[in-house]
Amino acid sequence: MTSIPETNFQFPGQTAFYKGKVRDVYSFDNRLVMVATDRISAFDVILPRAIPYKGQVLNQIAAHFLNATSDIVPNWLEEVPDPNVSIGIKCQAYPVEMVVRGYLAGHAWREYAAGKRSVCGVSLPDGLKENDKLPRPIITPTTKAHEGHDEDISREEILSQGLVSLDDYEHLERYSLALFARGTEMAADQGLILVDTKYEFGQSDGTIYLIDEIHTPDSSRYFYKDVYDEKQKLGLPQKQLSKEFVREWLIQNGFQGKEGQSVPEMDDAWIEQISERYIELFEKVTGNKFQKNRLENPLERIEKAILRSI
Repeated sequence: MTSIPETNFQFPGQTAFYKGKVRDVYSFDNRLVMVATDRISAFDVILPRAIPYKGQVLNQIAAHFLNATSDIVPNWLEEVPDPNVSIGIKCQAYPVEMVVRGYLAGHAWREYAAGKRSVCGVSLPDGLKENDKLPRPIITPTTKAHEGHDEDISREEILSQGLVSLDDYEHLERYSLALFARGTEMAADQGLILVDTKYEFGQSDGTIYLIDEIHTPDSSRYFYKDVYDEKQKLGLPQKQLSKEFVREWLIQNGFQGKEGQSVPEMDDAWIEQISERYIELFEKVTGNKFQKNRLENPLERIEKAILRSI
């Protein structure tokens, strides 16, 4: 199976190029071109093999939700000229990510299980089990690292360090909770629970914009609604749609992104299984049938689509 591990184009008027964990970002004077590659990361490490169709899945889910939430907050997206490409407004990104959690799962659960009762300055009650619903959605921000690991940070630390002004941060909080509420409603319509997610924001000409992707499997975790209560009552792992299954496989094989650890070998069958899980997630989250884009000469196809739009 063909995949798109990276791009390295040179476009007329291009001013910069940035290679993120998953996206290749081309800058122009006031626009950004984001190419969603098939790279996959976990524990802030890019894994050695790309996943066919993963970039298309992420890009199209992100566009789906950006279009569905544009009444809440302006977003950067202007057009999607190719299934792997998004083009929009160039913003100055805030140096924090707004992580919203409705349930005690993933990183927050690992911190809680280790005995912590405060995550990013937010107090949590005793007696919670893994995947329990929280009394209300909470915001647990992280720093946005260009390399290495994002770090937990509290609201108070963000303000005291001057990373974001109080007025802007209050806007980010309101937008994040409103987006999470909309995402929760849309997930419920598809028989899912939006467990947690992250949002990134930027500013252009004094306006705050929602940037990057939202409600994708790389930025979010979903549970299946119909079996949630029963599994919680029995203390069983939740059936979920996210890339947590990749993290769990890595942990089982001795990798958590820590120094001295090596990424376990990912064979063809496992790569294909990950690809199928991403496609399943697209269809379940959006309610739309996934149309596999042709993978012959994908770089040529992507380059032509961008040249037509810039």
